[in-house]
Amino acid sequence: MYKLVYTSEINMSKSATLTVQQWGNSLAVRIPAAVARSARFRVGQPVEVSAQDSNVLVKAIGEPKLTLAQKLAAFDPALHGGEVMATRPIGYEAL
Repeated sequence: MYKLVYTSEINMSKSATLTVQQWGNSLAVRIPAAVARSARFRVGQPVEVSAQDSNVLVKAIGEPKLTLAQKLAAFDPALHGGEVMATRPIGYEAL
């Protein structure tokens, strides 16, 4: 399905020969794991896709958004716990 090509540069680059597939009304190419690791892509990674002539460039543009489970796993009650508003109840809270 694909062929990895290894080159001996300072940064070990990887490339693959793939086939464009139909995905709904769009076209798609799966990024092989070795190529994704080399590009440091992760699941949920925001990317920018641009085309010039017959070349397509996929470029990372930010960090992946965390899921709720990941946010909760990173939550430390010692750092973020306690009352958010430590003053006396006001408004409808007083009722």
